[in-house]
Amino acid sequence: MVSVIITAGGVGKRMGSQEPKQFLLLNGKPILMHTLEQFYDFDKQIEILLTLPENHIDNWKELCGKYNFTIPHTVIIGGKERFHSVKNALQRAKGDYIAIHDGVRPFVSEQVFYALIETVKAKFAVVPVVPILESIRKIAHGRNEAVNRAEYVVVQTPQIFERNLILQAYSREYSPLFTDDASVVEAMGENIHLIEGNKENIKITQPNDLEYAVLLSKQISC
Repeated sequence: MVSVIITAGGVGKRMGSQEPKQFLLLNGKPILMHTLEQFYDFDKQIEILLTLPENHIDNWKELCGKYNFTIPHTVIIGGKERFHSVKNALQRAKGDYIAIHDGVRPFVSEQVFYALIETVKAKFAVVPVVPILESIRKIAHGRNEAVNRAEYVVVQTPQIFERNLILQAYSREYSPLFTDDASVVEAMGENIHLIEGNKENIKITQPNDLEYAVLLSKQISC
């Protein structure tokens, strides 16, 4: 069995919106609903755990009623940081393998999802990534220098882990150095296995991302 923890703690600050970004509409319904639907379409038996700030839960319930959203899922009260939200959800997850995903990434592909599940059985900690296509520079101590972009990748979600491994990783105390779930596991000395993600799997955080998401959804549905 696979569990997926979907984190949705955004407040819409970078989006310039009063509405939390995960509740903004994409093609007529909240972005977050598209994300949950995606995983349910991949696997009707998947366990979906959704983390939300406590003050957003009633809003979510109202939206589920308004849009007749009936996909089975469990709502978990989020914590101060994403780390704490995931930790709360892990206490409820039943899966042998546990994926953790950003609520505002509604375009992960079926191919990537199945590749993650197959790979985690042997590799235990698996993350999808995409290459950097632009030139990049490193800025530090008032200086900057060109670096080899081939040595860097962009990290996506869902990140998937063997159950005991991710539970052990999240038994530790929070650190601001934990930028994602892989970094929490890596702090134990574990290796992270990378697979190719899909470039459409964008994280919708700014207004132009939402505009692009509308175009993407039309292309994908064609």
